[in-house]
Amino acid sequence: MGETRRRGRKWLWISLTLIAAVVGLPVGAVAWGAYQLDQAGEPKPVDCAEAMDWAGATLPRSAGDPRCTGTHWLDVNIRSEFRMPRDEVPGWLAGTWPAGVPKTEYCLDDAAALCMHLEDEALAADPLSGPAAVDVSVRYEDGETALVTVSAFTV
Repeated sequence: MGETRRRGRKWLWISLTLIAAVVGLPVGAVAWGAYQLDQAGEPKPVDCAEAMDWAGATLPRSAGDPRCTGTHWLDVNIRSEFRMPRDEVPGWLAGTWPAGVPKTEYCLDDAAALCMHLEDEALAADPLSGPAAVDVSVRYEDGETALVTVSAFTV
């Protein structure tokens, strides 16, 4: 009779383990997915030197008030924003992305005085570890200052 009880308990534990696995794995996956969706849309502060490096650039020495954020989920979107002297912008753009051509119309940001869109060969980044595209927007705030926004993202 003791042997029968041990076998019954053994099958009880095996059954409970299987039920926990069958129910627990999907519940855990749903909980993880809900957590990831909750985290997906929130931009988080990131280091500006790393953000600009990922975009294939460096902050200009004269950059002031840099703010950088990133969202990471299915895609990566890194946004860097800083101010610099207005007269240094053309040289910085040409030195940073030589293949890029700044334009003054059809910018995504209607208030931009200059903008650039770079992808593929214009970016020196490795397509597996770097951005798929970079958008640059330059707003002239006054006669001396420009607000530069760099958005680097995967697709």
